[in-house]
Amino acid sequence: MKFCSNCGAAVISKIPDGDHLPRFVCERCGVIHYKNPLLVLGCVPEWQGKILLCRRAIEPRLGFWTVPAGFMEIGETMQQAARRECFEEAEAEVEIGSLLAVVNVTHAGQVHVMFRARMLHPGFAAGPESLQVGLYEEDAIPWQDLAFPSGEFTLRRYFADRAAGREDHHFTELDRPLRR
Repeated sequence: MKFCSNCGAAVISKIPDGDHLPRFVCERCGVIHYKNPLLVLGCVPEWQGKILLCRRAIEPRLGFWTVPAGFMEIGETMQQAARRECFEEAEAEVEIGSLLAVVNVTHAGQVHVMFRARMLHPGFAAGPESLQVGLYEEDAIPWQDLAFPSGEFTLRRYFADRAAGREDHHFTELDRPLRR
């Protein structure tokens, strides 16, 4: 950050009085600009035992597979964001179910929150951020071509829970960058 969003003056990085971390502080008006983690919301949509996956049409990880997910918008609940992202990426209408996974992606400054979801009907199509979408049985998922470690963590917990007849909540921290 170079300029204050409040007055347009230059900002400097310093530890404000009473704080313990460096922040961007406006030299003119004194506004402190906090940079906090972003929320990524998504779901694991299921239709008749198969999972809906999207092949990414955008960076990062263009061409790799993922569950439908994206950044939460102001004014949305987490469930609304997960539902919206599923429709935007796969044109699939879903009912959001229970919380599945919370993944702290510390190196990227993100928290990924994933829900279980039930597709309301079998209709889906690639949205503008997807090259392709499809329904997959567990053994047909392109595990080696998944875009993000958080998606792999989420899917593996989903299938383990389903096999055990449970709907547990799973938490982890992924502090490693993407596989290359």
